[in-house]
Amino acid sequence: MKEIISEKLKQIEREHDVKILFAVESGSRAWGFPSKDSDYDVRFVYVHRKDWYLSIDQKRDVIEYPINDLLDFSGWDIKKALNLFAKSNPALLEWLRSPIVYSDDLTISEELRSIGNEILSTKACVYHYLHMAKGNYRDYLQGQEVKIKKYFYVLRPILACMWLEKYKEIPPILFDDLLEIEGLEKEFLEEVNQLLIRKKQGEEFDLEPRKDVLNEFIENKIQFFEEYVKEIKEFSKVNINDLNELFRNTIEVSWKE
Repeated sequence: MKEIISEKLKQIEREHDVKILFAVESGSRAWGFPSKDSDYDVRFVYVHRKDWYLSIDQKRDVIEYPINDLLDFSGWDIKKALNLFAKSNPALLEWLRSPIVYSDDLTISEELRSIGNEILSTKACVYHYLHMAKGNYRDYLQGQEVKIKKYFYVLRPILACMWLEKYKEIPPILFDDLLEIEGLEKEFLEEVNQLLIRKKQGEEFDLEPRKDVLNEFIENKIQFFEEYVKEIKEFSKVNINDLNELFRNTIEVSWKE
């Protein structure tokens, strides 16, 4: 599959006349709990030639392809990516730390990884993960019988919020690493690890009785972080001039003959 993905990335470069700066896996495969039929969610950041940016007309800054044969490709132009990086966009921060890397020329990714925690907006990230947790919890985990695999899609963002609160740094990508956060209760960890073992063994979850220990944990944490995020006081730590210079240098280096 990596060879297929690599060939598709080269095709994208040819079709759109771009250079892909880095391409990684996102979603459940990167988080460490894929299903048997999980898509390959390939995410990438690319750069156009210099002249593409020197015009007054609005241009599309996203490249997307429809899901086909378990492959889902989507990428952002470098200018869009840097603007989102300045706002601590959690999706981009996760791309930069994905454990599954398909290509990376290190022109920009190393630099962004090195300063990510320096300019991190805890408030922006907590809002993002809290919104994700609340939506999935509301939609999938409210009845007496629930879609059991959805616990992972609620617990992961809640654990990311806990990591941000406790350590004030970008949370780990792998679900297993998030479970290393200090202070998690034994009963909670036992319940989660039982589900995780089943998931990693390839079991396909269906509707099952809700896990009261997990629901109680989720409800308490959502309530806590709804108040916590309102109290976060932050000032911008982003140096736009540095990002502008990185933007210009990346264009020059990427298209250097």
